[in-house]
This record gives sequence, structure tokens and C-alpha cells, in this order.
Amino acid sequence: MEPPVRAARLTPFKAAPSASLDPAEPTESPLVLSDYLPYRLSTAAAAVSRLIARAYEDRFNLSIPQWRLMSVLASGPLTQHAALARTAMDKVQVSRAAQDLVERQLVTRTAVEDDRRSHRLALTPAGRRLFAEIAPLALAYEAALLAGLAPGEVVILKRLLGRLETAASQLSGFDDTRR
Repeated sequence: MEPPVRAARLTPFKAAPSASLDPAEPTESPLVLSDYLPYRLSTAAAAVSRLIARAYEDRFNLSIPQWRLMSVLASGPLTQHAALARTAMDKVQVSRAAQDLVERQLVTRTAVEDDRRSHRLALTPAGRRLFAEIAPLALAYEAALLAGLAPGEVVILKRLLGRLETAASQLSGFDDTRR
């Protein structure tokens, strides 16, 4: 069982008591961008997204936001609000992706009966067929990316990524465990 993530309360822009704000004074441990974990995670994610985006765009005429939305809808219909949390995209990205997929008749968008301001998204039969065609390619890319890791390392990597996501959500005040 994993130990619980204990998030420290951080106050933005407040220096630690021993830290100097004088830019001329050297710091004890300077920030080296290439060693900075948030930077490394961001560049790794961007590199993987660029690789996959080319394949989805070239072969299926889909953007990454469209693919992400289709992927979460493959598990069943969702409201646009629920899709926001499940895709880790912002409101504008989800709305644009949904609109593009509706225009291509890959997704339906219907008003929720109880709340006419809310809309439910679902894959159409054509959307399900396209997803079934793309999913093996996505899994092949994942396998190729992980080929240099031992199976145990993959398990550890996924567990650590989950813990980092949880810690980041807690530190930001947005704790979404629905993913």
C-alpha cells in the first residue's frame, strides 16, 4: 500500500526564512532547469504529444484534444464538465474539440434534461469505429516509448506519476480524484 501524500502548504512568492532575496547574493542550491522536475515532466510530455499528434493528425485528421475527448468518451457518455476533469484540458479546449467532433459526426452533443445549460457528449457509431481503429496505434506508441524499461519500472513509473499528479492537485487546491 502506498503511503499517503502529505502536501505542504506553500505560500506563493514567499521566501524561506534563510533565503536571501538579493539577486547579487549566490543561493545555496541554484535552479538548474535541466534538473528541475516540473521542467523535465513538461518537456517529456510535450515530446510525446508532438510524436503522437503527428500520427493522429496525418492518419486520422485529429488533434490531441479531439483524441483525448474521444478516449474518455469511449468509456461512455459524459457531460462537458466531467470531460474537463477526465481529459486535464481547459474549458475552451474541450468545447472546441467537442464542436469539431460534432461537425465530423463522431460525437453527439445533447442537452441534459435536468439542466439545459449542461450538455452530454457521446461517441457516435462512426466515432466508436474510429476510436477502435486508433486505439491499437496509441497502445503501440505507448509500448514503443516504454520498450527501454523493465516491466517493474513501468509499474513504478505509473505509480510515481499518479502520486505526483495527486500532490500537484493538492498543492494547487484542486483535488480531483475522479480520473
